[in-house]
Amino acid sequence: MAIDPLSPAISVRERYGDVVSNRWPVIVEPQHDEMLSSWLHRLAYANGVVPRAFARVLGLAPGMWSASLDLRLPGDIARQLCANTGVSPDQLSAMTLSHALPKQLLLPLRNSGRRDRSTWLQFCSQCLTEDSQPYFRRRWRLATRVSCTKHGCRLRDRCPCCRSRIAVFNGRRLLPQHRCARCSYDLRGASIITISPGAKWFDRCIDDICRPEALTSSPTGRALIRRLLSMPNLVGGYSAKILTSLSTAARTRCVEKLTCHLSDWLMDDEDIDFKERGYAILSSGNSGRIVEPLTAALTRKRGRPMTANHRQPAAANTELLKAYVQTSPGHRLTII
Repeated sequence: MAIDPLSPAISVRERYGDVVSNRWPVIVEPQHDEMLSSWLHRLAYANGVVPRAFARVLGLAPGMWSASLDLRLPGDIARQLCANTGVSPDQLSAMTLSHALPKQLLLPLRNSGRRDRSTWLQFCSQCLTEDSQPYFRRRWRLATRVSCTKHGCRLRDRCPCCRSRIAVFNGRRLLPQHRCARCSYDLRGASIITISPGAKWFDRCIDDICRPEALTSSPTGRALIRRLLSMPNLVGGYSAKILTSLSTAARTRCVEKLTCHLSDWLMDDEDIDFKERGYAILSSGNSGRIVEPLTAALTRKRGRPMTANHRQPAAANTELLKAYVQTSPGHRLTII
């Protein structure tokens, strides 16, 4: 039988599944302190998939699917992500919020139409601007975090254009995550909001204390967390009695009331010595020296109800200063 020279040659080759990788076309590397949901949004965008559709790729229902994975990453999804991206299980675990952050201080996964109520995530527009690939940090989920550690400005928790929460997970259009899913506003263009030096100091102090993993396992650490959560009740003037239920603006006002009489020289941005100290509490051993005094200072004294016109700070600021400065070897503080 003659063979037509124009016919295609047919031969037995390797199976398609054996020669084609199961990895997704584009892989993105996790960034420092990046949340898992932020990485998933960047991964979806890089592969040309809108967030709601990417939820289906992972076998999840739409809604706050990625934000839920921040709190708990099921084993089957973790294995799928490892296989399709090459990212290690340790890297995935490090991006979740179960890794070394006090769960009680996390902003809740909900959306409120009221301006004084919390949303689930905050951001710093300057950080997003400086990022080569804008991403959201894990520590922006903490209710105690009201300012940017790097830039010193107040964090935001809503789009400044449409006032909606950050809802990348609900995106129906292919947009990078630094654009509002509702109105497409570029969050990098949000104006800078200043914060008082005292509030900035207290914010950094609490952030340093909350870093050690041992905080939530010790009685004094758990007591401090309870005191932090009850700060709105301590300073007065808030219908919500728990810190995690307030917006970033309301929580900032709460902290500013608490620290309104802190020593100006201590928070001076030009104070080189204080900058060099870096507000640092680098070990759980050092943090233990301040947790108990801070807890006591944040305890509302019985028989001393606060009034709306009371100008004195709600906490014993002298004790706060003494306790915090004691964590810095070689530093002296004289309080008159």
